[in-house]
Amino acid sequence: RMAVAPPSYCFVAFPPCSKDGLVVFGKNSARPRDEVQEVVYFAAAAHDPGSKVECTYIEIEQVPKTHAVVLSKPSWLWGAEMGANEHGVCVANEAVVTREPASESEALLGMDLVRLGLERGATAKEALDVIVALLEEHGQGGNYYEDGSSCHTFQSAFLIVDRNEAWILETSGKYWAAEKITEGVKCICNQLSLTTKIDAEHPELRNYVRSQGWWNGDSDFNFSEVFSIADDHIACCSGRESLEKQGGDVSAQAMIDVLRDKDSGVCVDSESFLTTASIVSVLPQDPSFPCVHYFTGTPDPSRSIFKPFIFVDDVKLVPKVQSPSFGNDDPAKKIPRFQEKPDRRHELYKAHEWARSLLENDQDKGQKLMRIMLDLEKQGLEAMEDILTRTEVLDPAEVVDLFYDCVDTELKFFK
Repeated sequence: RMAVAPPSYCFVAFPPCSKDGLVVFGKNSARPRDEVQEVVYFAAAAHDPGSKVECTYIEIEQVPKTHAVVLSKPSWLWGAEMGANEHGVCVANEAVVTREPASESEALLGMDLVRLGLERGATAKEALDVIVALLEEHGQGGNYYEDGSSCHTFQSAFLIVDRNEAWILETSGKYWAAEKITEGVKCICNQLSLTTKIDAEHPELRNYVRSQGWWNGDSDFNFSEVFSIADDHIACCSGRESLEKQGGDVSAQAMIDVLRDKDSGVCVDSESFLTTASIVSVLPQDPSFPCVHYFTGTPDPSRSIFKPFIFVDDVKLVPKVQSPSFGNDDPAKKIPRFQEKPDRRHELYKAHEWARSLLENDQDKGQKLMRIMLDLEKQGLEAMEDILTRTEVLDPAEVVDLFYDCVDTELKFFK
């Protein structure tokens, strides 16, 4: 039985489709329904020569300096589903299935590569180079889910974005191809999308697929056709149409609306999968303005709110969206893995569970609460719009508690 890749969606919109010289990035992370995602910040750091970094399953060489990152991540693993760094780079990944079976042996997960790309790359292209070099050296593999009863393995696709350009990177084992995007709207989901426009690739890619008998060398090289299992790759993205309909007006709000849309399938809520967390990032092409990253930190964007984060020094940490840490006693770190599942819910997640039961049991109260929440979100969006349109330089003190205060206010409404 083929593993079904969770149907996450990632988007990017560039001018002229997006507003006022902004690049707008978004992702819904579809994962097993009961998995908890946390939002965590790690400051930039210097590391001693020879030091190692322990990823989800394997340890690799650390680099001398890592950038500050903010991540939305399944709380049991080291990597991330999506996130951003202090240089305005955003990365999200998709699990994909290709004709090459994904490896069960423990290596780097696609989600580890998201975090490694952000920690080590100061531009989208640098992050791409980091990811493909690590793929070459360590490979990808291991269980994508916190599941002791079976191993779910996938290949990876990535959307890597900065203020100037985006790269769609699709991989199968250590082989890869990438396309560069600088305008319009792009969507990637849980299937291969690259065709014949390839702007960078693994040096041995074409020789490899010829040796496998997957391509004869005569026809145009089409990455999806060569690596997909079936010839039915459908145009994955209903969400893209909604963004294109915005004309030149894709904004943070427009991206949030697309991520909330259940009818289009972009907001996943099925028997096996749920959108467990979402992100929207706004990257001004003018580098004198800060990038703004909105995180939900809770499942189902249609009943969560997007809270802004801006990178400044000494940004205040937000323990209320961080899952408890189990250190070396974590069943995800012990071999055999996942023999039990600890309670990984953070405070905001628990408050949302309460709110969900309210929405289901007392519609009037639930809808009233949702209106208050959306009003709170709107205030945040308007305050950020003000920061992105004013002429004077942002005072870091103004936003050092930004994400902390938004989470705190949200929790107060639930009390």
